[in-house]
Amino acid sequence: MDIIKRLKGKVIVSVQAMPNEPLYHETCMSAMMKSVVKGGAGALRVAGVRDVKCAKSLFDIPIIGITKPDVIPKNYKEIVYITPTVEDCISLINAGADIIAFDGTSRNRPNNCKLEEIIKFIQLNKKVSMADISTYKEGVNCANLGVDILSTTLSGYTVESDSQSETPDFDLLEKLVKETNIPVILEGRIWEPDDVKRAFELGAHAVVIGSAITRPQLITKRFIQKGVVV
Repeated sequence: MDIIKRLKGKVIVSVQAMPNEPLYHETCMSAMMKSVVKGGAGALRVAGVRDVKCAKSLFDIPIIGITKPDVIPKNYKEIVYITPTVEDCISLINAGADIIAFDGTSRNRPNNCKLEEIIKFIQLNKKVSMADISTYKEGVNCANLGVDILSTTLSGYTVESDSQSETPDFDLLEKLVKETNIPVILEGRIWEPDDVKRAFELGAHAVVIGSAITRPQLITKRFIQKGVVV
């Protein structure tokens, strides 16, 4: 697909904020999108119908859409909350998202929705399906189900992949690149330009960066915790 080709070698920026955060207002999110695109972002990953529509109205670049709850539950490692149902996919498709990203784990979903149903529905609607996975086994399963793109988004954020690592899961990326025949995107815990360079050296199709660029509160917290600010 042309959209997948357009992602090749690109840095994708995840522009998201929770409703209880100052940057959640539409004018703020719009300004953030404009800023990162001006800086060279080759695509955007955004959450919710409002921000998908906003991104599509502003840019001619691939837009990855997801849904997620207004408040992330404390047991987030145990549940499916990223685009969990076909109904969520419908809302993103209607909003104009080019790529629909969803939880690609094998865990139970709301309303007894099946992973296979989500992938098939997205493809029937001629959109690109992107599975956020946390383990090699999940990635292979999604590849076998016909997903278009794999992303390491959930590595370290599920019970099955629980990790205290502060660095990207390069091992998962490398294994999936070598043993599947579909594009693999590195996402998660990317803080340094060298992380991006290494990802592409290992064969990543693209790289998604979120918190290190678009979450000021987390950037600030990281500096303080590492003792830069005293």
